[in-house]
Amino acid sequence: MDVNQYLDIFLDESREHLQTCNEKLLDLEKNPTDLQLVNDIFRAAHTLKGMSATMGFDDMAHLTHHLENMFDAIRNEQMIVTPESMDTMFEALDHLEAMVQSIAEGGDGKRDVTEISKKLDVTGSHAEAASSVETADASAAANDLDYNEFERTVLDEAREQGFKCYELNVTLSEACLLKAVRVYMIFERLNEAGEVVKTVPNAELLESEDFESEFSISYLSKQPMDEVQKIVTAISEVEKVEISEVSAFEEAAPAEKQEAQPEQKKEEVSVPAAKAPANDAPKANGNNGAAAGGTKTIRVNIDRLDSLMNLFEELVIDRGRLEQIAKELENNELTDTVERMTRISGDLQSIILNMRMVPVETVFNRFPRMIRQLTKELNKKIELIIEGAETELDRTVIDEIGDPLLHLLRNSLDHGIESPEERVKKGKPEKGTVLLKAYHSGNHVFIEVEDDGGGINRKKVLEKALERGVITEREAETLEDHQIDSLIFAAGFSTADTISDISGRGVGLDVVKNKLESLGGSVSINSTEGQGSLFSIQLPLTLSIISVLLVKLEEETFAIPISSIIETAVIKKSDILQTHDREVIDFRGFIVPVVYLKKQFHVPNANELEEELHIIVVRKGDKLTAFVVDSFIGQQEVVLKSLGDYLPNVFAISGATILGDGQVALIVDCNALIK
Repeated sequence: MDVNQYLDIFLDESREHLQTCNEKLLDLEKNPTDLQLVNDIFRAAHTLKGMSATMGFDDMAHLTHHLENMFDAIRNEQMIVTPESMDTMFEALDHLEAMVQSIAEGGDGKRDVTEISKKLDVTGSHAEAASSVETADASAAANDLDYNEFERTVLDEAREQGFKCYELNVTLSEACLLKAVRVYMIFERLNEAGEVVKTVPNAELLESEDFESEFSISYLSKQPMDEVQKIVTAISEVEKVEISEVSAFEEAAPAEKQEAQPEQKKEEVSVPAAKAPANDAPKANGNNGAAAGGTKTIRVNIDRLDSLMNLFEELVIDRGRLEQIAKELENNELTDTVERMTRISGDLQSIILNMRMVPVETVFNRFPRMIRQLTKELNKKIELIIEGAETELDRTVIDEIGDPLLHLLRNSLDHGIESPEERVKKGKPEKGTVLLKAYHSGNHVFIEVEDDGGGINRKKVLEKALERGVITEREAETLEDHQIDSLIFAAGFSTADTISDISGRGVGLDVVKNKLESLGGSVSINSTEGQGSLFSIQLPLTLSIISVLLVKLEEETFAIPISSIIETAVIKKSDILQTHDREVIDFRGFIVPVVYLKKQFHVPNANELEEELHIIVVRKGDKLTAFVVDSFIGQQEVVLKSLGDYLPNVFAISGATILGDGQVALIVDCNALIK
């Protein structure tokens, strides 16, 4: 069997199971006596073992087997959870994650796991002992098919209709990796010629593989005994099948009759029918076995969604063209049809964008484990609180925000939160708090990283900024508090000599800022010295279809993203003031520099004598700039297309779009011009 075709599914599911193990282990550390958590982790590890063995990744299967033994010992109360055992289990998960990453990068997933296996085997004897006890119990239970009064009555009635009642004792091969799949195959084959009415262990335990290698089946069929036996033995990895026919039951004793409660047992058996599905048989897949009204999901490759999005983007372009034609022809029927098409395509756009939306918890879930590790390394007590993890973002944005968030959290932990001793001296709780929060607001998602640490030492920030030449002494005298805070994002701070210079703030934060701005987002900071800091990130919901304001520069059309625009206005040429070597305007009490887009994009200027100027005030963080254009066309939703490999790094142009009349309009990168 060629398993390579299943590699993508294996990688996705492996990451999910490892994430489950990480999350549940963190919960287990807080509640070490919660056996339900242990069972959840055991199931995830057990599934991971079977998957990796099936795919041929032996080192991964070997390590997961040892990890599974430790969880088995805990859930059977053969050992207790200790800080040392928690560290060992987390270390094992690190190895497994490294192997999955190796496989994803085209490697063979091989890794030396000898040392970590030995650490896990410290408790291996307990797990083996517990396993042997369970095996004995399972073997005893497997041969014990007891029937209550109601079941006996149903089976007797089935015999009267010509059915025979068989009891099968099935033993799977010791080398069988996916036992639940084999059980499912057995039930599928048997139900083609009869009906399974009861199993020991029950269906739930069989489905979760919570049995050794032996189980029993009560089966109704009109087929001869040897044919039934052939059906089961024909399935691979079935080692042995013992079958016997059950004769008529004797009349139950009075006491037994009184105890029988048919109403409560009807779910275990049903009126026999030759082709009826098994009531007690496990489903092929937990998700597919959901109730009729349950949520149904499928995995879709992100490339397919990208292709769907590209096709829809072409539809948006054609929609714009049709709107333009309908406007020119002034045909009522055409106008009505185009309006209907616009509504439908708008709904379709919402559905496609929602399909690409992913909860930010896929990123947030990485951080609790990192917090645990760093608190140990830093000898600090820190609690991470996550809010709004269900907030959704476009997949393309989700893939890019992990590293910036990681950097901000590291700064809060390493340089924001003080040591327990220092916090106690300041009258603060010994344990620091970092809040990671996400929420929607309009067409944006905001992510906040807030700590209750020492805040930013503005005096030291200014000293470092002057030392590095980021600002001049004259500028330093006029800076307000929030402007001083923003200095930590300057590139000059990325090579701080020592952490203590500015409490470590700003180390590499220029990279964070640049990354977020490349996504069409922004980051700001609000800090109170001695009380903590709040980093606020603003991100667009999606990067592919954006709202823009179309403007004219002579005969050229340009598009400016609405998300960057504060206000549009028409001013007189005399309102422009000269200060130093720059032109500025007084905008609502703020001195705002003026940028002539014609000069920036080298558009020949034929209207030098105009007395009125159209301006667009745009914002980047706390900086405002006024763009001068010839005229406004109007707002429109457009598809953002890259300029391709032939035109890389064009200054102040983030992409292009095709308008309704077939013209190409360049999309202005406001951030680059404000810089």
